[in-house]
Amino acid sequence: MTATDRSHELITAAAQAAADKLAHDVIAYDVSDVLSITDAFLLASAPNDRQVKSIVDEIEERLQKELGAKPVRREGDRESRWILLDYVDIVVHVQHSEERVFYALERLWKDCPEIELPADAKATRGKAAEHARLQDAEDSGEPDGDW
Repeated sequence: MTATDRSHELITAAAQAAADKLAHDVIAYDVSDVLSITDAFLLASAPNDRQVKSIVDEIEERLQKELGAKPVRREGDRESRWILLDYVDIVVHVQHSEERVFYALERLWKDCPEIELPADAKATRGKAAEHARLQDAEDSGEPDGDW
């Protein structure tokens, strides 16, 4: 079984919304063959709690406005380190970069097919590593090479 057209539509809109709010490393997996509770997972991250919340709010607003979809459950708001939006057909995980590295959800789902995402979402790949490199250079007082 593969993810439904509706799941692909939701994933595409959510991925674009995440990219528009400067999410890092947006990726989606078709988990329909291994899970019966949902068709697809979308993973995204951000370097701070405020941006995590902003990404989630944009995804929620965009899916409601464009596709009439509301999450049946939203978890993790209090700390904004890992917020989960459950739309039944898809589940969106937006994590703080540190949680993303620690929990490494990509490792769990790497055997599932990746879902094709919009170009803007694909362009987010590697942004977390780039941000960490720039942050390390800034913290150590080294120039970042952008001069």
